[in-house]
Amino acid sequence: MGHTDQRPATRTRAERPVGAGSVFLSFAPWIVFGVVAGPSTWEYAALAALVSAVVLSGRDMLRGRYFLLDMVAIVFFAVLCVLALALDRHELIWLETYAQVISNAVVAVVALGSLLSDPFTAQYARHSVPREYWDSPVFRHVNTVLTTAWGTAFALMALSTWLAIRIPAGSDWFNWVVPVALLVGAVKFTERYPEEYKRRVAA
Repeated sequence: MGHTDQRPATRTRAERPVGAGSVFLSFAPWIVFGVVAGPSTWEYAALAALVSAVVLSGRDMLRGRYFLLDMVAIVFFAVLCVLALALDRHELIWLETYAQVISNAVVAVVALGSLLSDPFTAQYARHSVPREYWDSPVFRHVNTVLTTAWGTAFALMALSTWLAIRIPAGSDWFNWVVPVALLVGAVKFTERYPEEYKRRVAA
């Protein structure tokens, strides 16, 4: 950091809003579902995603930490498992066909919808940032941008997986290449943007 920045080390740590790793863990069940789900495997994908969501968020829940995306994942994949048990296969053709589109769209809606009240990435940041910085302009701005980035990435993934259904010839690209590229881009952006923004503010 340049010589004009005289902030103490504790302040520097406090303004580090969120890490890509902690956020990525909450996306893991959705990624598991996206990788495994298919016309004949979506039920197993839903079960695997539900188990991973419970396992990954279990320790936080025992400590009284409830993250929005984790709770939505548990409810969403539990509902899918119930539907798989309660309905006949011919009643679930629509779900077999659009399972990945729906799951990606749900994440996008949850992420972008959280901007109306509290950006979901801020929930993770608050567990590593002292309370006195929660209302700072840097904290609010960075988490708004990161939440928007993740929501947009999953919205584009929903569109991409929908195109894979509509354009079978490009299914490999739309089902795999584009979503993976979007995820990698979101992770890299989450890692870089907070520090880049702080440097711009300091300058």
